[in-house]
Amino acid sequence: MTRNSKESQKKGLGRGLEALFEDSPQAKEAEEVKDISLAEIRPNPYQPRKTFDDKSLKELSESIKENGVFQPIIIRESVNGYEIIAGERRFRASKLAGKTTIPAITRQFDEAQMMEVAVLENLQREDLTPLEEAQAYEMLQKNLGLTQEEVSKRLGKSRPYIANYLRLLTLPQKTKRLLQRGELSMGQARTLLGLKNKDGIDKLAKKVVKEGITVRKLEALVNNLNEKSKITKPKVVKKSAFIRASESELANKFGTKVNITEGKKGRGHLAIDFGSVDELNRILNLLGVDLDS
Repeated sequence: MTRNSKESQKKGLGRGLEALFEDSPQAKEAEEVKDISLAEIRPNPYQPRKTFDDKSLKELSESIKENGVFQPIIIRESVNGYEIIAGERRFRASKLAGKTTIPAITRQFDEAQMMEVAVLENLQREDLTPLEEAQAYEMLQKNLGLTQEEVSKRLGKSRPYIANYLRLLTLPQKTKRLLQRGELSMGQARTLLGLKNKDGIDKLAKKVVKEGITVRKLEALVNNLNEKSKITKPKVVKKSAFIRASESELANKFGTKVNITEGKKGRGHLAIDFGSVDELNRILNLLGVDLDS
């Protein structure tokens, strides 16, 4: 793909669906509406929406049974049949209604345009889940080579808005599934991202769903857990074989626990435990120390 083609794709994205469906000479030639067999049509491979509301589809299918499809879907020719550019809900509802064909307009779209329209069409309807929306932004970034700033400008969203959604993709898989199913809200998911112990996110997410914890309470809970994580256990220093052997020999000699701490440049500390004054005097005698003289 050339630099100029990339630039034109970026501009097309910024102008929205209108730019993709404008009346170019090529579009006018292909404007004829034809009934196409549903069996020859496949969904847009770049469709970001993974779930479709069953109730909404059922209602649309009932309308199609009674009145047919008012607005043709937009398709493009592919190696085996056609791919949907826009109108997957109408396609799915028509199949549900028992139809065998659907009115369609064929357009010449490249891969970048297929991707753009799939994202834009769904974003304009605002019926994507937060995770699907995040995946759509990631797809635009990776496949069209856009930065977060470029995606935000071309979609009319702020850069922090885009960044907040993209951060959802860093959640662990179990938590992502809860978010995708709608058991976790966008606000709850974003709050969970603030947990410093990333290994504990799934467990906390499950607790949030089970107990119905609000975003405000969750923020307090995350802050509390983060504060606790600051209290670290004393670092255990691995002692050399020589030091361990020395401790053992001295412990046998004095009959009590001995601890040797190694420092820098050959320095260190020697600690000998005693449980009473008499035991201290015994240890001193073994060391050859006579305090009475």
